[in-house]
Amino acid sequence: MTDAIEAADAQNSQDALIARADKAAERLQAVKASIGKVIYGLETPVDLCLASILAGGHALLVGAPGLAKTRLVQTIAIATGLSTKRIQFTPDLMPGDILGSEILDEGEDGKRQFRFVEGPVFCRLLMADEINRASPRTQAALLEAMQEHHVTVAGERHDLPAPFHVLATQNPIEQEGTYPLPEAQLDRFLMQVDIPYPSRDAERQILLATTGANAAEAIEVLSAREILDLQDLVRRLPVGEKVLEAILDLLRQARPEDSDMDAVRDGVAWGPGPRAGQALMLACRARALLQGRLAPSTDDVEALAEPVLKHRMALSFAARADGQTLEGLIRTLAAQAA
Repeated sequence: MTDAIEAADAQNSQDALIARADKAAERLQAVKASIGKVIYGLETPVDLCLASILAGGHALLVGAPGLAKTRLVQTIAIATGLSTKRIQFTPDLMPGDILGSEILDEGEDGKRQFRFVEGPVFCRLLMADEINRASPRTQAALLEAMQEHHVTVAGERHDLPAPFHVLATQNPIEQEGTYPLPEAQLDRFLMQVDIPYPSRDAERQILLATTGANAAEAIEVLSAREILDLQDLVRRLPVGEKVLEAILDLLRQARPEDSDMDAVRDGVAWGPGPRAGQALMLACRARALLQGRLAPSTDDVEALAEPVLKHRMALSFAARADGQTLEGLIRTLAAQAA
């Protein structure tokens, strides 16, 4: 009798999970349709950014100027219903300009006391524009917010709203006056999303849509509460043993200490840590949900290997001199693991 009750409860739980996933997939398709009204030819970057949010992480958008990185973040903020603020990073930006600061107030009774004034980091979707232009001190101030979801000012802890995500942009071309992000901060980004040049058809759509009298606008589809529910659902999606083994194989083969590939042992300066595996596991679940599937597959591992691992690995100088690329190496490793 007890076994029958437990089996019935398990079946009901599975049915409820399937129903939640089906509803979530419909809502996410509506989000992508809303974004597609404004953003053309960037279906893969849009999916990666949404997957980062569903996985509860942050994303680093890398691309040349004028490829709609800022527009993409603004549109995602509208469609997901997340309150957003934008910070233009510059060399003279100070930590207090991001986190906030304490000011001395004088009350009606003449008493003076410090009052904390929140900085722009107190939002649900922070757009950090050209993040590599800020000084290391300012970058470090953002690090605590990204990892701990709170900030500390004058010894006092101030919690950020939930959910909290950072979508940062970086220009890979102009490097004068920039401060390369340290490996510790790069590791805090769940994915690196490369923004490519548009195809001819996409660029045709862009020219027609953005130079006329009327411009299309995205509409709000989700809310912060729904985003939290979707993030909870992502963590409940089952992951098969085959997918788990593919992730483990990929990580170990990408580390020069453990790999049996000469290209990795001789050409990789350092490999991905355990946080990369956590990111890849969550990202695979999120991608499956975006595509209306209940569980991830090894195809998700292969598709997400590059955006998850690329900023968590580095080639040696000799390997770069020989013409090797990190992207090509990761694709080879992912194909073998999957």
